[in-house]
Amino acid sequence: MELAVVGQGEFVTGFRLAGIKKIYDVVDDELEPTVLKILEDREVGILIMHGDDLNKLPEILRNTINESVEPTVVTLGGSGQSSNLREKIKQSVGVDLWK
Repeated sequence: MELAVVGQGEFVTGFRLAGIKKIYDVVDDELEPTVLKILEDREVGILIMHGDDLNKLPEILRNTINESVEPTVVTLGGSGQSSNLREKIKQSVGVDLWK
């Protein structure tokens, strides 16, 4: 399984420097089709995106992302509600690893 990152230039730069290969540097109008493409990629196990970018997606796609087990979608940063990494791991693995 691979890690994928989608977002605008400043957000994805650090991941690129860390050696992540599946980097999708997008602008707002490219965000939705790119996320859909990543969700269909069977090689991607974890998708990382900025919390504000998640809020830009249509509600139906956000619901799909929130319920997605594979790939597990983790949001970082942003204003408003962000995904809880602990809950995402619990959802994908089925066990709370922090207990």
